Amino acid sequence: MGNKNLHNAKTAKNDEFYTQYPDIQKEINAYLEYDPNVFKDKTILLPCDDPEWSNFTKFFAQNFDNFGLKKLISTSYAKASKFKIYGQMDLFEDTDYITKDPNYQSNIDAEKGKIFTLTRKNKKVDINDLKWEYLDGDGDFRSDEIKKLRDEADYIITNPPFSMFREFISWVKESSKGFLVIGNINAITYKEVFPLIKENKMWLGATGFMTDMVFEVPKGTEIKKSDKDKAERLGYKGNYTRLGNSCWFTSLEHGRRHQPLQLMSMADNIKFNKKLKDPKYPKYANYDAIEIGAINAIPSDYDGVMGVPITFLDKYCPEQFEILGLTCTAETMLNPVRLGEDFITEYRRQGGTGHVSANMYGVCYYGENGQAKVPYGRILIRRK
Repeated sequence: MGNKNLHNAKTAKNDEFYTQYPDIQKEINAYLEYDPNVFKDKTILLPCDDPEWSNFTKFFAQNFDNFGLKKLISTSYAKASKFKIYGQMDLFEDTDYITKDPNYQSNIDAEKGKIFTLTRKNKKVDINDLKWEYLDGDGDFRSDEIKKLRDEADYIITNPPFSMFREFISWVKESSKGFLVIGNINAITYKEVFPLIKENKMWLGATGFMTDMVFEVPKGTEIKKSDKDKAERLGYKGNYTRLGNSCWFTSLEHGRRHQPLQLMSMADNIKFNKKLKDPKYPKYANYDAIEIGAINAIPSDYDGVMGVPITFLDKYCPEQFEILGLTCTAETMLNPVRLGEDFITEYRRQGGTGHVSANMYGVCYYGENGQAKVPYGRILIRRK
């Protein structure tokens, strides 16, 4: 599941990825299709989005009247704070148009963030020349100034720093506001995130997480060649990267999440499904559940607990299945279990490698020919 760019973003803090306008438009349209009035009379806060060039800001400013918004607020980090958080300056630091902006003040630009506000009292705005002002502080979402804006808003929508995703989600949760944010698919396993998914307070967005999303990055950012090439094939040439493991997390309803999976019976899967790696649906050696390695191999007629890949959440229908837990940590697992000494001894004897130990939380099983296997974190589900 690992993606080198996302891993680098987490470790080196080079996680300033600028979302493209078409990706925002595609995602937002799904919520409007489900409920045309989803944004009517609502206040939207776009934190971590520089109003000078954020596509989130431009998109919602351009559609302010179409959506019937009450208020739009966009804020950004000060340059000094941005450097501290991201490990780099902003996307357009090497351009000179900033100094030509009448609002620009070199003596405070490094220390104060920016804010753009749009209400129904405003006259028609030019989305390519949004008029911003300086905040009192540095624009950090954890500051009292931005918290006050958060508490005023109905929805929080943004692409937060990937390296701060845990803290950002906790910050959103404090307010009980609706949200739509971009993150790494592996954030599903975070103890700050999974309980929200289990309690049906968060789910994946409408854009399938295996859908390539392209992001603009600051000049000089290390980009994996294959991701840069893929971005070019998708029409983005220059400082762009493709992140295959990025996805949307939200609390807003969309129709895609209520579409049930079309499944076969266990007998038919065993007979016909070529993706079923362990034809007999092995039971875990340390847990009362069966292992299912492919989403389309989930049987339609099994009533017990099943362990499925985390990619299941991209197809999860709450009317069809109940989420019981996640096997990675004690905080998220239903009846936590460890791998155990006996299993690990056999696993090593068979030549098993990797970072696994007897004290690790997780499930394990014996596949065909008695092969000891430790699957990546599994979501435990049960059919309704």
